[in-house]
Amino acid sequence: MTPDAYLDAHAGDLTTLLQRLVRLATVNPPGDHYAAITTLLTRELRGAGLRAQRLPIPPALLRRTLPPALHGFPRYNVLGKLAVPGAVRTIHFNAHYDVVPAGGGWRHGDAFSGAVEAGWIYGRGTADMKGSIAALLLALRALQAAGVAPRLNVEVSFTADEETDSALGTGWLVQHAPIAPDYAVVMEGGQGPAICCGHNGVVWLNVIVHGRAAHGSLPALGVNALEKMAALVRALEEHKRALARRTLRTPEGRTMHPTLNVGGVFAAGPGGKINTVPALASFSIDRRVIPGETVAGAERELRAFLRAAARKIPQCRITVEKVSDNHPCFTPPTHPFFAAMAACVRRVRGGRTVFNVSTGFNDMHFFAHHRKIPTLGYGPGGEHEHGADERASLKELLRTAKVYAALLTSFGP
Repeated sequence: MTPDAYLDAHAGDLTTLLQRLVRLATVNPPGDHYAAITTLLTRELRGAGLRAQRLPIPPALLRRTLPPALHGFPRYNVLGKLAVPGAVRTIHFNAHYDVVPAGGGWRHGDAFSGAVEAGWIYGRGTADMKGSIAALLLALRALQAAGVAPRLNVEVSFTADEETDSALGTGWLVQHAPIAPDYAVVMEGGQGPAICCGHNGVVWLNVIVHGRAAHGSLPALGVNALEKMAALVRALEEHKRALARRTLRTPEGRTMHPTLNVGGVFAAGPGGKINTVPALASFSIDRRVIPGETVAGAERELRAFLRAAARKIPQCRITVEKVSDNHPCFTPPTHPFFAAMAACVRRVRGGRTVFNVSTGFNDMHFFAHHRKIPTLGYGPGGEHEHGADERASLKELLRTAKVYAALLTSFGP
């Protein structure tokens, strides 16, 4: 039996495995069910023939890195290895297992149901990115069942906290884990005919606007923080227009721009009441950083703009807090590794392939920049990531498993 034949015959196993992963609601923050899912993933890797272990984050580092409210939620990364006789190089596959929180409004009621309907599997994490994990695990099982060895040594990492900043996930892994990759596949960013060769970075800030409380019947005695915040948000339109003039032309011929999203999180201060002049208001800023920019430069100019804009607004006093950042990444897809993946995608899917740059950030830059190895992104993807009714196509999950199996058995010296 060939790996592809095994995958066709066991497509239902892929769905069942993904349902098991989705039903472990690894919501971050705070970091729920990390121990349970990493135990499961370690067992699955061992069942596919790899040596696998859980790597706990040292408690002292966890306490230094995470806010006190999260100290009771331990972090783990999973690392699997397969040594291939005679192989001198190593390919590394990486995926994160954490998911963003889920609100209401799901068509099947439960955001973690793993319900299957009309060729789609629903649930938080199906598209981002437990579908990739299930596809790779089934591809590894297929090679084992078919008795086909990969051309390269294999490393697999399943990591924590990508949905925050990856500091205790892939960031920790590339610095401290016993890995030695020559090539890396981060299993998201590209899907279908598109193979990811880069991604945007991000700077997250929280802006606090300080006012002065007063009775609602005497608003002139106070400074309304909400009104000052509204004026500041309007002023940011000028910065948005400046960013729109910056461009990046991707290998697929698309033009990208830096973007600015305000108010993903916004809030009033304590003591708010309908008949009180608000003394404090806050809002978040999500600044996407295109390759060619730096997070330091983006943060510096954004802070400078906010200070200048606040000075033009009477009685507008602000504090700007750094929340997090993540670096952009781009590698021209000229290395034979990219051509090999494109050939595998064409073999499985037919048609032509393109190389894209993802608007979202992922963990590619840890391998491309920190390890300085050829790194690409590819997975089954899906629809409605981070929203209600997130879902992945069962057909694309199977196709992606075949792409991974093809790469493992065709690429190598």
